[in-house]
Amino acid sequence: MSGGGTSGGSGVIRIGTRGSALAMAQTRQIAERIAKAADAEIELVPVTTQGDTSRASLASLGGTGVFAAALREALLAGECDLVVHSLKDLPTAEHEGLRLGAVPKRADARDALCARDGLTLAELSAGARIGTGSPRRIAQLRAARPDIEAVDIRGNIDTRLGLVESGQLDAVLLAAAGLGRLGRADAATELFELAEWPTAPGQGALAIEVRRERGTRPLERALEAVDHRTTRATVLAERLVLAELEAGCSAPVGATAFIEDELLFLTATVYSADGTRRLTSSHATTPDSRSAADLADAASDVAQRVVAELLGNGAADLTPSEEST
Repeated sequence: MSGGGTSGGSGVIRIGTRGSALAMAQTRQIAERIAKAADAEIELVPVTTQGDTSRASLASLGGTGVFAAALREALLAGECDLVVHSLKDLPTAEHEGLRLGAVPKRADARDALCARDGLTLAELSAGARIGTGSPRRIAQLRAARPDIEAVDIRGNIDTRLGLVESGQLDAVLLAAAGLGRLGRADAATELFELAEWPTAPGQGALAIEVRRERGTRPLERALEAVDHRTTRATVLAERLVLAELEAGCSAPVGATAFIEDELLFLTATVYSADGTRRLTSSHATTPDSRSAADLADAASDVAQRVVAELLGNGAADLTPSEEST
């Protein structure tokens, strides 16, 4: 596996990725599986995105697509054959020239608190400073501990953990999956259970995007090999909540879907920005079978019912739409 290059050749699959340590780590994991399934050489093509270069908050940048747009442009321009996204950063609207080629099995979807002295959220003192760049996490922090200060921060995982180590912050909130992929899971001092602390739709999952026209037989074989049907269905249900609410991926919305005992369960919560109000809806449905089509239909059905209940209870008044972000 080579580390860069933009010109493919026979037996070479070029994978576009952000250049951050986390993006490279998770892309290399996928690249190994693609290489084995396709029996091909892999080239990684680092791409710089707006989210990597701007220090502005994700909310002010609009959230949706700030990490995805440049990767998509490189894919459409033929600079790579597929791109790897963190699924929670991918806009919910389909791109007319692209398709979701595969969704690998999901990692831990929970949020992790990384605090000084091994403390939990309940143990942090009043006035503690907790860093995060997520409006959803800020709302959840304010709901759980209105006496602490949520600090809007940017930067990679090591940078954020360094703010705690240096004493500038008392804690940071991060995705457990990202910590695990970088070998930093031991930095977590508390993991929040999804039933009480839902995370971003698609959190913990990766998305492999390709051009809409079918690729080479080895590439299509590799995509099929790494796709995880259950993960694809559950993250589809979660992301449809965002799409139907017309909320961006930085909106204060948490969603959790899973399949158990032949039922697809979906719970979604919409928060006010200050954390003082929230609405939750839970529904379940039974897929006709475990085929990809039936699972997708079930995801759509349960998401529509959840969203209808949320909107009926006033969710539109709590979260900004994509058009207003």
